[in-house]
Amino acid sequence: MTNVKKVFVGMSGGVDSSVTALLLKKKGYDVVGVFMRSYNIDGCAETDAEDARRVAGRIGIPFYVWDFEDEYKKKVVNYMVEGYRKGLTPNPDVMCNKEIKFGLFLEKALKFGADYVATGHYVRIANSQSGVGYRGKNKKLNPSGYTLMAARDKNKDQSYFLWTLNQKQLKHCLFPIGDYQKPEVRAIAKKSGLPTAEKKDSQGICFLGKVTLSEFLSSYLPARKGTVLNTAGKTIGKHSGAQFYTIGQRHGLVSGSWKRTPGVSKPFYVAEKNVRDNTIIVAEGEDDESLLKNEVKLTDINKITNFKLPISVFARVRYRQPFFKASLEQGKGKELKLVFGKPQKFVAAGQSAVFYSKAGEMLGGGIIL
Repeated sequence: MTNVKKVFVGMSGGVDSSVTALLLKKKGYDVVGVFMRSYNIDGCAETDAEDARRVAGRIGIPFYVWDFEDEYKKKVVNYMVEGYRKGLTPNPDVMCNKEIKFGLFLEKALKFGADYVATGHYVRIANSQSGVGYRGKNKKLNPSGYTLMAARDKNKDQSYFLWTLNQKQLKHCLFPIGDYQKPEVRAIAKKSGLPTAEKKDSQGICFLGKVTLSEFLSSYLPARKGTVLNTAGKTIGKHSGAQFYTIGQRHGLVSGSWKRTPGVSKPFYVAEKNVRDNTIIVAEGEDDESLLKNEVKLTDINKITNFKLPISVFARVRYRQPFFKASLEQGKGKELKLVFGKPQKFVAAGQSAVFYSKAGEMLGGGIIL
């Protein structure tokens, strides 16, 4: 390859980023592996870094560890804690991508001579001029630059977490596994003898490991006994702090002593929370109407591509949620309003709402108010 391009790959020690580095090396890129040391409280980061190092050795690429722990604490951990303190349900993965992986990591890689950075995200990227990074055919690519597309593997699609990226960043991004199914990625790793081929995927919030969210938050936010209400407004029990709960939460509820509606044995779901009054409202059963919303207001909007309002879109308000039809409209000031075609469950303030075109192009996203 003439004019070989240099790409720094964020290697997490998992199979996806391992195969990302391998595929780029096979395509002729000058590949450098980097493990981003971030905040981690159960010690698994050391094992992950060693796994990434072993993969780099197997592929035959340089490998470095870059320490972003302090920055991660300030920009991601503090963001999450303060969000819960205010009664929101923040998304640390979105903030990690914005501030760390495609913020600090990208900036540092470019200073070290990188043409691109790459990660093991399941998402596709396309250049309107060349189609770089996307093997499929799409006639509706963003004419103004780069387009993010949902991944081929719908069960693994991670585009939801990348809505904050802009054209300047996308110009330097590669996502090689976005056009593969997860079993295909594992098969590539196994065939190539990568030591992470059979490694299990991480679950939940990455820096917590096996520590539960409530356990983590309790070290920052003091417990406060409060009241549990049912959807009729009746007191049915007590809780240890509204800030520890998330909208739609079912598991982890201390509900053994909560009074149920006579004759109803369905599980409890958190429908609302109020940290000022320190109350939570729970619904009995996931079909309760109190769990539904018809629209949301959005702030901190990022448009990946230009579009005019109002516009019909396909949206998500949580990870792995199937696309649903919605209308995106102008709200007050800089806010937008997302009106759902059908009522949606478990919509939480602080989470992300992400919108796409019918062709699967990501148009942008915002934070739910």
